[in-house]
Amino acid sequence: METGWRQQTPVRLPDLVSWGSMRFELFIAARYLRAKRRQAVVGVITAISVIGVAAGVASLIIALAITNGMRRDMQERLLGSTAHVDLMRVAADGIRDWRPLLERLKEVPHVKAAAPGLYGQVLISRGARSGGGLIKGVIPTDEKAVGDLLQKITEGSAGALEPVNPSPRTALDAPSASAAAPIPPIVIGNDLSETIGAKVGDTVLVTSPQGELTPLGLVPKYQRCQVVGIFKSGFYQYDSSYAFMRLRDAQRLFSEPDLISVISFKVDDLYNADKIGREIEQAAGQGFQTTNWMEQNRELFRALKLEQIVTFIVLALIVCVAALNILIALTMMVMEKTRDIAVLMSFGVTEMQVRRIFLLQGLLISVIGTALGLVLGYAVSWAGGHYRFIRLDAAVYSLDYLPFAPRIRDGVIVAAVSLGVSLLATLYPSGSAAKVLPAEALRYE
Repeated sequence: METGWRQQTPVRLPDLVSWGSMRFELFIAARYLRAKRRQAVVGVITAISVIGVAAGVASLIIALAITNGMRRDMQERLLGSTAHVDLMRVAADGIRDWRPLLERLKEVPHVKAAAPGLYGQVLISRGARSGGGLIKGVIPTDEKAVGDLLQKITEGSAGALEPVNPSPRTALDAPSASAAAPIPPIVIGNDLSETIGAKVGDTVLVTSPQGELTPLGLVPKYQRCQVVGIFKSGFYQYDSSYAFMRLRDAQRLFSEPDLISVISFKVDDLYNADKIGREIEQAAGQGFQTTNWMEQNRELFRALKLEQIVTFIVLALIVCVAALNILIALTMMVMEKTRDIAVLMSFGVTEMQVRRIFLLQGLLISVIGTALGLVLGYAVSWAGGHYRFIRLDAAVYSLDYLPFAPRIRDGVIVAAVSLGVSLLATLYPSGSAAKVLPAEALRYE
């Protein structure tokens, strides 16, 4: 039977505290953070703390984006400009009877393409200007399958390097009407062309130190060539010294009939190039050895990795300095809010809740600064990578612009470090706040 009223279970204070504890503490922490200060210096230090955290996080994001971009661009350009695996003779006397060997090695598992090549150091000159270069004699159709340099021609064309009748496999190296021309074609790098002042259509003199023996001694051998193309890879090492000729023309220049110095391979798994290289060695037989792109550039990528670690450690000190500012700001705020803390504790707020109020206040400062830093860091990194507004000296840095490659993983790591360091900085002031004795704080009020 209804009595007109229902007996209600009394609500206990601990239940209310447990239900809304975190909301209550976050409310007090946010209110303390934006309230007007009796001491303006506390507000100034708090603002400096936010700016310091933001600056540290943004600096870390930008620095990591630069080191990642350097590593990415160098790796892409190296892999685009060179083969993944190179096979050479141990005795360094070149590879003869290379055609059947090349065909056999193309069948090795994971090999996508293979190309013969003949390397030789030369002096390339035009008039009074000259520069050292590395000539590579190639079969263009094969070379394009393992490297990209002949596909990065900005002036002229590599078509003149193609044989007249490329369809039969044996005709690729046979003399043709084009190969028998009095002036063989040559493709050179962009920086090398600027060094010697050569343009497409100009004639250059290629001098080989591997000369001919005459009654007067060893006389360097030279050959006049016509520049038919200029490539630009963006990698100074190649643009300043590399040049390409037909394999037959290079063999004639170096007096090495039907000899190659290397067989280059493109494989289907970059990061297993060493393992695939060993399989190629076994298939080639005794007297051969391989190198791969990781071995050739190991010191470069190791230096980039070390630079990334050192940069992270150095710039993380900015976040540590900002964390010290958070510690100072919270310590001064505890001193300023001693009476408020005592009043709260007299109304039943526990020591743990007081501790959490100041922990959350420090965390709010860190979260705001970290969020601002992430937005600023990724914005600058995106703009730098998109517009490439920072130019570099390619002769010094091997790249002609500063690359940026921001990664989400780096942002997560930087944010975790920033929040963790800032949280550690709040431990002392929050502990001090929890030890306030209400009776002592309110004695003279």
